[in-house]
Amino acid sequence: MKTRLILLMLGGIALASLLGPWLSPYSVSTVSAAPLSPPSLAHWLGTDLHGRDLLTRLLYGGRISLLVGLVGASVSLLVGVTYGLVSGYLGGRTDNAMMRLVDILYALPRIVLVIVLITLFDLKLKGLLDGSWLAPLAPHARLMLLFVGLGLVEWLTLARIVRAQVLSIKERPFILSARLIGQTTPTILFRQILPQVLPTVLTYLTLALPAVILEESFLSFLGLGVQAPLASWGTLLADGASLLNPIQTPWWCLLFPALLLATTLLIFNFLGDQLRSPKK
Repeated sequence: MKTRLILLMLGGIALASLLGPWLSPYSVSTVSAAPLSPPSLAHWLGTDLHGRDLLTRLLYGGRISLLVGLVGASVSLLVGVTYGLVSGYLGGRTDNAMMRLVDILYALPRIVLVIVLITLFDLKLKGLLDGSWLAPLAPHARLMLLFVGLGLVEWLTLARIVRAQVLSIKERPFILSARLIGQTTPTILFRQILPQVLPTVLTYLTLALPAVILEESFLSFLGLGVQAPLASWGTLLADGASLLNPIQTPWWCLLFPALLLATTLLIFNFLGDQLRSPKK
């Protein structure tokens, strides 16, 4: 029952983010004559510095934040599962070398690696896209780097988990039988072993998604994440924080993005708890 409720809440947030900007009477760029207007019947969550409806921008920002979370987590799953499968199955010196690489990467500050990646390759990727048939994607180069960067720093834990499971699974009779009948290593890995670790992988996904969303929000808060005209919950938080001053305090510009971000992360964590302990 709890799992269904959690999935319903999560689906509601995702559906609202997907359809909300189309159903809202305001466009994401519509400017009203009442900047920094507090919540009212006309603007349920108030307006921002430029008079744009905050609710509409929050729903639009949800698209970007959830998309970054989904793509980043998917990249981490692809890399982590493949790496863990290969390392655990091959064993020996190969496994030892692959795990030492994971240990080295663990010692590095992950968020700093993403910042370095964005700093070094943002302009280069934009220039590369501008000079090709992918020119329409050039304004979104930063977003593409976020997809890759956040995904590539989240796979380490999953690789260790998958590798530990593979070490025990590969000694089971059905794996030994698969070897005896001549099945290839890729076939054994992806048809025999992968289905055995999928429940763990799906549980990890509920942890990777909020982690990527939170890291994207942090980077956007620092001005290193999503760039205008796109908006995410992190950029909206940064905009709200920049407006706080002793003379005027538009609290709604900071409170509502923070509440929506915190609620979404909490729901994902509850979902992960339910998947790990379904009987609770």
